[in-house]
Amino acid sequence: MVTGASTGLGAGMVEAFLDDGVAVGACARRTPTVGAVRGSVDVTDADAVDAFCDTVARELGPIDLWVNNAGVLGPIEPAIDVDPGSFAENVRINVVGTFNGCRTYLRHRRAEGGGGVLVNISSGAATTPIAAWSAYCSSKAGVDMLTQVLREEASVTGLRIYAVAPGLVDTAMQEQIRATPAEVMPDVGRFHEAKEQERFNEPRWVARNLLAIARGQQEVHWRWRVPAEEES
Repeated sequence: MVTGASTGLGAGMVEAFLDDGVAVGACARRTPTVGAVRGSVDVTDADAVDAFCDTVARELGPIDLWVNNAGVLGPIEPAIDVDPGSFAENVRINVVGTFNGCRTYLRHRRAEGGGGVLVNISSGAATTPIAAWSAYCSSKAGVDMLTQVLREEASVTGLRIYAVAPGLVDTAMQEQIRATPAEVMPDVGRFHEAKEQERFNEPRWVARNLLAIARGQQEVHWRWRVPAEEES
């Protein structure tokens, strides 16, 4: 199961999972074009997440791997200028949406007798402050702490839970970053440099690493950053 699967990293992961022979449930606000079971789901709507989980389980069987990928970057501007409503919306999608997915999957696995693998997509921004990213840095830090709490609570069920930072992936989010003026985001130059040097991880590379974790072929710490492809 992958949320936020209509574009970018999410869509790429679904394609890679399917190519590996994995049956995938895929959802996003806009119905994904790939996936064995696909649906339009707003992750901030807990009932909608529950309902789609039920649909996927009914059509494909118990869900072994759940990836909470849905998220947004903006607003990108100094905190002093950020609209409180925009900040709250970022947290609602990135943190509450992730929580809803976690809660649904925890209940699903409890009904199945335990087990399973839960991955929350994090970011380097969870631990590195970046000017103009007050909402994104805060929300991804929240995702990391949520992951730790759930690990404490789920330790006796056999469910494995990870927060995974995929590294730089050249998606629409990166385009949004590069379009930000330097006077708004002083650190934007390093993202332009990454583009010039094509220092990106491909979604399929991220997916292969997640499958290795899920299958027990790769041991990682609870918070893990996918290595750059050229380093492997």
